[in-house]
Amino acid sequence: MKTLRILIADDHGLVRRGARSILDSQPGWKVIGEAANGREAVEKAIELKPDVAVVDIGMPELDGVEVARQIRAAVPDTKVLVLTMHESDQMVRHALAAGAHGYVLKSDLTEVLPKAVKAVSEGKRFLTPKVSEIVVKGFLKTRSHHQQAERGAEYATPREMEIICLLAKGKTNKQIAALLGIAVRTVETHRSNVMLKLGLHSLADLIHYAIREGLGSQELKEGTPTLE
Repeated sequence: MKTLRILIADDHGLVRRGARSILDSQPGWKVIGEAANGREAVEKAIELKPDVAVVDIGMPELDGVEVARQIRAAVPDTKVLVLTMHESDQMVRHALAAGAHGYVLKSDLTEVLPKAVKAVSEGKRFLTPKVSEIVVKGFLKTRSHHQQAERGAEYATPREMEIICLLAKGKTNKQIAALLGIAVRTVETHRSNVMLKLGLHSLADLIHYAIREGLGSQELKEGTPTLE
């Protein structure tokens, strides 16, 4: 039977020793190397060409997402399994997009690490039930925000849409007030109202929404006052 060769990358020696103990105890498996930072992980993956690289997210020099990306590019036959404490749906999606085949929380290390390594070594995806729940919740939250923004846009007034477009063009409240012939306080009120309708919580969110919807490219007759 072919030996399953594994690389472990984590900046905490205790975690590396724990993972190594678990994996080396599996019949036919062998940990062939360890790395204490992201750059070393990539270098050892290129040198040793392991079947599976178990990598942490929060490592010095290169984070785990970038490590996954570089290992998959340089050693495409090596499968990457992320082992981390980060419970973020965004982090999971970034890791998978970078080429990781699995995502395991360190809190589940003892129970699921062998199953996860076996799965990814066979080319399968592996997410623990908890990680899957995190991803689903993140998806539903994002979809809910998009739906709220879509509904809010239907009720935005023409003046509010004008202000969104000008914000997307990089205009300040004072500049918008001068362009539209209204008071700065009126601009601020319109901005607050449209943010409430769209379910947005900051100016950055509002500008991001406007850019995503292509509102910054819309032509407005700047300098021409319009009715309130």
